[in-house]
Amino acid sequence: MKSDYILPPESVSSDAVAQRLRDQVRERIQEGQLKRKKLVWLELTGCSGNIISLLNGFNPDFEYAITEMVDMVYSNSLMAAEGEEATEKLMSLLDDEFILAVEGAVSLKNNGLYNIIGRWKGKPLTALEAARIFGEKAAHVIAVGACAVDGGPSAAKPNPAQCVGLSEVVKRPMIKLPGCPCHPDWFLGTLAHVLMYGEPPLDAMDRPLMFYGTTIHDRCPRLHFFNKGIFAKTLEEPTCLFKLGCRGPVTRVDCPTRQWNGHTNWPIGVSTCIGCSQFGFPDQMSPFISYDITRE
Repeated sequence: MKSDYILPPESVSSDAVAQRLRDQVRERIQEGQLKRKKLVWLELTGCSGNIISLLNGFNPDFEYAITEMVDMVYSNSLMAAEGEEATEKLMSLLDDEFILAVEGAVSLKNNGLYNIIGRWKGKPLTALEAARIFGEKAAHVIAVGACAVDGGPSAAKPNPAQCVGLSEVVKRPMIKLPGCPCHPDWFLGTLAHVLMYGEPPLDAMDRPLMFYGTTIHDRCPRLHFFNKGIFAKTLEEPTCLFKLGCRGPVTRVDCPTRQWNGHTNWPIGVSTCIGCSQFGFPDQMSPFISYDITRE
């Protein structure tokens, strides 16, 4: 379900939403009301930062996700099988029901030969081919991170591999979780919603409203400095970073309330926001730092 309506912060904010969904999934699976579903995680053209981010999940952790929520059948980085054995396990899923999570952009150059993720029947299996095959068969598709959503850093200029976002090659509805990387909660909360209720309410750009409903600026703890016109002149100052290039006013995501690494910190806490969860990152968000303190 898509909507142009943006929910107020208190209804979508936080940890409470993702935590409640994950707890409900756990209870229903334990009670036999819900069955674990198979998850395919494809890593395409990128840095594998999203699977690493998922491994850093705090509540729940990654072990819980793959033992209680889903059966992760395939992951380029994490599965024990390798070579054609791994690819054979992947291809065997085509007759089963599964949820597809994709991180990384899709390389189009030379019909996808700039990114080969394995070999199948003696031939290279490109990221492009895998995205199309499994994108068409999956019960649900989740684009995880900036590169999968719209190309991200992998498609940044000059883009020699001709990378694009997943939706450019898989023409079907999908859930998009922009971020560089995607926060573990954004993925696990979305996955929990899919398991129990199906696709969560999305905005006009296919992002879950429960995580991407308001801008960073609207929840920023430094907002009162912005309202009073008190702007930092150097990055170490604890006031508003708008005139130094902060992208919080145009970036929709719940970083201010969710934070990262078990609420240890978040970008504004270390004096930066480069808009990594906004469409067009990084090219349209650069330059990341501006010293034009006269900007209105």
